[in-house]
Amino acid sequence: MACTSRSQSSKQAVTAAVQFPDLYEASIAELQDGLEKGHFTSVDLVKAYFARIEEVNLQGPVLRAVIETNPSALEQAAELDLERRLLGPRGPLHGIPILLKDNIATLHSEGMNTTAGSFALLGSVVPRDAHVTAKLRAAGAILLGKANLSEWAHFRGSVPSGFSGRGGQATSAYVPLGDPSGSSSGSGIGTAIGLAAAALGTETDGSIISPSNMNNLVGIKPTVGLTSRAGVVPISTHQDTVGPMARSVADAATVLSIIAGRDPRDNFTLAQPLIVPDYTKALRADGLKGVRLGVPRKFFTRVNSNIVATFNASLDIIRSLGATIVDPADFPDFTELEASRNETIVTQTDFKASTVDVNQYISELLEVPTGVKNLADLIAFNIAHADEELVPPFWTDQSTFIASQNTTVDQAYFDAIAADKDLGATRGIDATLKDFKLDALLMPSAVAPGPAAIAGYPIITVPLGFLPPNTTLAPAQPTRSTGPNQPFGIAFMGTAFSEFSLVSFAFAYEQATHNRLKMLAFPQAIPKTQLSDIVGK
Repeated sequence: MACTSRSQSSKQAVTAAVQFPDLYEASIAELQDGLEKGHFTSVDLVKAYFARIEEVNLQGPVLRAVIETNPSALEQAAELDLERRLLGPRGPLHGIPILLKDNIATLHSEGMNTTAGSFALLGSVVPRDAHVTAKLRAAGAILLGKANLSEWAHFRGSVPSGFSGRGGQATSAYVPLGDPSGSSSGSGIGTAIGLAAAALGTETDGSIISPSNMNNLVGIKPTVGLTSRAGVVPISTHQDTVGPMARSVADAATVLSIIAGRDPRDNFTLAQPLIVPDYTKALRADGLKGVRLGVPRKFFTRVNSNIVATFNASLDIIRSLGATIVDPADFPDFTELEASRNETIVTQTDFKASTVDVNQYISELLEVPTGVKNLADLIAFNIAHADEELVPPFWTDQSTFIASQNTTVDQAYFDAIAADKDLGATRGIDATLKDFKLDALLMPSAVAPGPAAIAGYPIITVPLGFLPPNTTLAPAQPTRSTGPNQPFGIAFMGTAFSEFSLVSFAFAYEQATHNRLKMLAFPQAIPKTQLSDIVGK
């Protein structure tokens, strides 16, 4: 007994001497360093993150960021701790807990659902991990849980961002009852306040960039085809992409390097370069030296004046880092692009009637307890379960589902696909880059998603600033559209597969500004549990 108490007291002495990383901001590299030095284990990390989720998810501010945690996470962590001791780490994500948006498949046997937030898919059995999930798992990451999202990735209808039938209404950690944006809402909230080391989100148009913008994060929306969509509940085969949401450019680059790559189950990935770069090699503080960036000003008319003013001030910082700013550098086809409704035709038809549509996804499930087989069944399910899905007064709509159900693959659809490529890429982003001899485009993140969505091109957003403390607190209907200290970001956008360059530009800007920690989440939204509360206890 004396021996046990001696080892316990020596363990506590070590704990007292160790400076643990603050989980609100801890980087993947800091966590990996502590794991390697034996200051804490992955089991400790999982316990700490679980406790943090417990504090703020359904208690306290009730942020509803996480739909469910992984009942196998502690077991996975223990196995990865043992493997580390015996063989060393597999790589930078070994033993690191990551949240996944609930439209990204995880092995059913592990105990988590994949439902896109809908009761219609509760208990459904996926055939396998999504490709990106399998890549995280192979890299030694711990799948901590499923993040809440705008249900069906905001494709059911006109419903507030961050609401799903299963997860309820998620809200911001910066503005009480604030709009968390979406559709990767929980991935944004959870990463912003350290409920995990990082998260995966998905984007069709804005669903990584917008919640990263509103939750004070770095988000990378990759080129369509850089990351596989196999095993992800689909919206549009032409626009869907999976990417990281993180607290730093370094963390986002680390995760992207793991999840990128070809996959025979997603033929769009066959267009990517043969060798996926190690995006962490792009993390250069001098990454903006000699770079030409263009500012497409015509998009700014919809942007809050405080955001524009902060953006304008940031241009001097970017110039001081050696970049040339071409301002304005407007899209030659701007008026046509703004007037176009082709995206609606493409996405609504893709959802119901493309080669990789929602009906196809459901058909590949091994089991669907609710019996839904297709989009028509989903619409009927929602009506039959209106008390859970079509909840008054704010969450009753499924008009996008209904519009999609009424689409057919016809010439107008094929014309719309061609028009999107022409307007977004050929005569949009690519023409602007060429005309002004630019390396990338630069704009407030709030208006970045649209052109890149229809082109299938990449964006990276980085924290830029916060609305002033005297900003009027908008009414909660059910979320507040704006409020004091609401975060916003700056976006770097480029041509297909230009992520390496974009990471380099974003990192240089981030390192010169460190905007993220200039404002913390509101006090009740910051979990108190730290590693010191767990280790040796």
